[in-house]
This record gives sequence, C-alpha cells and structure tokens, in this order.
Amino acid sequence: MGQPVRDYLLTLCITAAVTYLLTGPVRKFAIAAGAMPEIRARDVHREPTPRLGGIAMFFGLCAGLLVADHLDRLNSVFALSNEPRALLSGAALIWLIGVLDDKFEIDALIKLGGQMIAAGVMVMQGLTILWLPIPGVGMVGLTQWQGTLLTVALVVLTINAVNFVDGLDGLAAGMVCIASAAFFLYAYRLWFGYGIEAAAPATLFAAVLMGMCLGFLPHNMHPARIFMGDSGSMLIGLVLAASAISITGQVDLDTLKIFEGSTRQATHAALPVFIPLLLPLTIIAIPMADLVLAIVRRTWNGQSPFAADRGHLHHRLLEIGHSHSRAVWIMYFWSALIAFGTLTYSVHSASMWIMLPIVALSAVGLVLLLLPRFQPRAPRWAESFVPPRYRRRKVAPQAAEEALAAAGAGTGPEGAAAAQAGEAGERPRVPAGVNGATAIGARSHLPERRKAGTPS
Repeated sequence: MGQPVRDYLLTLCITAAVTYLLTGPVRKFAIAAGAMPEIRARDVHREPTPRLGGIAMFFGLCAGLLVADHLDRLNSVFALSNEPRALLSGAALIWLIGVLDDKFEIDALIKLGGQMIAAGVMVMQGLTILWLPIPGVGMVGLTQWQGTLLTVALVVLTINAVNFVDGLDGLAAGMVCIASAAFFLYAYRLWFGYGIEAAAPATLFAAVLMGMCLGFLPHNMHPARIFMGDSGSMLIGLVLAASAISITGQVDLDTLKIFEGSTRQATHAALPVFIPLLLPLTIIAIPMADLVLAIVRRTWNGQSPFAADRGHLHHRLLEIGHSHSRAVWIMYFWSALIAFGTLTYSVHSASMWIMLPIVALSAVGLVLLLLPRFQPRAPRWAESFVPPRYRRRKVAPQAAEEALAAAGAGTGPEGAAAAQAGEAGERPRVPAGVNGATAIGARSHLPERRKAGTPS
C-alpha cells in the first residue's frame, strides 16, 4: 500500500471546508436560538457572542470520516478496525451534552457524568488501552478494569484540560491544531516508518482534528464572531484523547524488536519511541497545568473545583499587560515548542544539537513573557526610515479637540487620558462599546460611538 499523503490531505481539506462553510449558518442559528449568554465575571470579551460553534465542528468530523471511508487507501482503517465508529459514537454523545450546556447551562457534575459515559461508549466498542510500555520492562498487559479506568481517566482529563484553556479567541482551537499536527507526524512515522498498521486510526483522527480546528479558526480569531462553546471544546478534547488512546494502548511495540539485548541497551534503544508515547500529555501540557493549578487554587480557597474564576493562565497573561492577541500567540508558541520539541527529540535523541534550539527557543519564550505591551517606536528623526507601524500616529488639531470634548472636556480619568494623548499628538484611545465586535455586525471603526438605546 502506497503512502496516502494525498488522501490524508484531501480528508483534512474536506473537514476544514465543511467546518468553515457551516460555521456561518450555525452562527445565525445560535443567534436565533438565543445561545448568546450574558457576559460573566470571568469572561474577557465585552459583548455577547453566540456559541454552538461545535455544531459545525461535529459535522466537519462526520464529513472527514465519511470521505476517508470512501478513499481507496484509507478505507482499510474502517475495514480492519472498529475505532472510527467508536470515536463517532463517543463524539456524538459528548457533542449533544455540549450543545445542551451551551443553550441551557447544565450542571458541572452532569457534564462530568456525560464525559465518563462517552468514554465508556468508546471502551465498549474497542477503543481502549490494552497495554502500557514500561521502559526496561517492555509491554505490560492490563486487565479489562484497569484498561477501562485508565481510558476513562485520560478522556476526562483531556476534555477538561481543553475546556479550561478555551478562554480567549482562537486559543483552544489553535493549541489543539498544533498538538494534532505534531501527533499526526508521529503517528504517520510509526505507521510507515515501522510498518505498524495499528497506528493508522490515530493518524486519521489527527488529520480530521486538524481540519476541524483549521476550519473553525477564521471565525474564532480575535475579535471572534462565534465561540465553539462546550459543544466544540469537549468534542476536540475527546478526539485528541481518542488519538492518544489508539496509538498508546493499541500499538504493540514488541513488533519493533527494540527490547532485545541488555536492559540498559533496550531502554536506550526504546527511548525515542517511549517519549512520543507521552506526546498526548506533552501537547496538552499547558492546558493540563492550568487544570491542576485551577483545582489546587479553588480547593485552597475553599471553593468547589468546578467553580469558575479568573485565575487561568490566559487571564494572568492579560493581567500582567499582554494584549489579547499577544497572549494567544504566546500560548501557541509554548504549545508548539513542547509538542514539536518532543517529536524532534524522539527522532534524533542522540544529537545534542536538538536540545540547543529547544533551550534557545525557551529563552525567547521567557523574554516574551517578561515584555508585556512591548511596542517599540522609532525616534521622530528616524520615522521616515521605518515601517508605518513603528511611527507615532498623529491626528489633526480639530480631531484632538473633538476627542477632548467627547471625553468630558478634560475632566475625569477618560478626559485626562484624552488630554494626554492630544498633547502627545497621538490618536486618543476609544473604549470599546456595545457597537464593537458584536454578534450581529462587524467591528465599527468610527471614532464616535453612541450608547445603546440612544437615538442616532
């Protein structure tokens, strides 16, 4: 069987196209259905935005699996394994629970029970962990109860980790897309590099998951016109967990013959293979750390672990001064560094040249974290030699006077800020109002905005 790179690319493109094209109608449906909850204390967006984006993502998943089933080089995955059907069954259940939560705000314990049931449905159809690779020991078989409990735990942890990180526009979809890209490369290498057919379902799941995220991201980047909601975040979390379970608990590494020789030699030879088996955990390392810190923080404060707050990692990035877009890109950077760094090390574990770029990029990430609101401006004498984004913006005197009058003729904090901006010759900052990036129309670029409920 040839290498079906084009078939995977076709499946990814079909999934992304269906998700992208359906997101617009789903947005209108969410507005008509009233799936636009009021802004909560922990939210960072300023205006009501429709949810239910997971509807488009679910149909994108169905389209991707349907196309793959009719491709000559991928239909063997459905003929030889029941895992795609198990994934679709669990995804449908978790998606339905998410849709109900986006509309009616169901209890957290009910959602947790639904997540466990969805994981149990996949286990009943064969998508479960059968054995675990232990360095120096080899493959250790698990009993039915051990495999079931470990599978359910991994699914619930992954779903909630992705759900917790879904707090900024485009954050969850982008991080999961980066994670699935790294996981696809690893699974594809196991399949065709080592000839392990059992890695084929995980490769397909990762390709479909990339398409779901890529198709939804254009609608969800800042300022977002629609949110994926729990129907989307729990769905992509379950697909990511299913990929990890498929390749970690189904692939028998004894077929690689890496456990021959002494224990030390076998462990060293197996190191590149063992490390990527933890890749599902490393690619969600940031969401998982956020989940653990949230549970510890809320328990320490005497609150329920399911209580919502503004202490997540993305909230802290905003508090120290990073803009919305920069906070998202910083999270992208660290996710890509951890995922692809682990993947690269698994291929060339004996080369120290792999560690040097990882250390250097980690230092760059720390510098980015310590430089909030870093917007360099060139001196006035050098403004003609630099791009426009590094020049000081100037406004006409009449516009500055109008800004001063609109801010209260220099009284109060807003007036003082406008006066300072007018004296510096810069464009005054206009606070976001109800006519900004709303759920109905696009962002308005007019400097004057009227209040809601007042005649024009």
